[in-house]
Amino acid sequence: MEFTDYHTRLAAYALLVDEDDRVLLAWWNGEGHSDPEWSLPGGGIDFDEPVIDGMVREVFEETGCHVEPGPLLAEHHFTARGRTFDGWFRSQRFVFEATIIGGELGTTEVDGSTDHAAWVPLAELEGQPRADIVDVALAARAAER
Repeated sequence: MEFTDYHTRLAAYALLVDEDDRVLLAWWNGEGHSDPEWSLPGGGIDFDEPVIDGMVREVFEETGCHVEPGPLLAEHHFTARGRTFDGWFRSQRFVFEATIIGGELGTTEVDGSTDHAAWVPLAELEGQPRADIVDVALAARAAER
């Protein structure tokens, strides 16, 4: 399939793990078409926005935290049929390490896709409903260690 035959969605996320082995996650509400689940804070990049800037913006919107971007940890893509349009799309996702430099925990979105954010102990994550991007990020983190 040629690049003009499908849509592309760029997204960037932050993996934030604290000294108590807790990961900062955003509760994605499913937007009326999927079951709610935990996700990494992050999301879609605006048309004329650098990927890093989009990640910083999305993390703030979903968690209330200001972050300093770190290195790229993982990149991942998948293809699927569109839910809001007829045709195929490619989702290209980037996960960055990041450090919290300010802000206050609490979602700043109004009527957005994130209901709240929370620090979730890694040991309690098993069995929790979560987006695959969480597992992509944690696997990349484990591979670096």
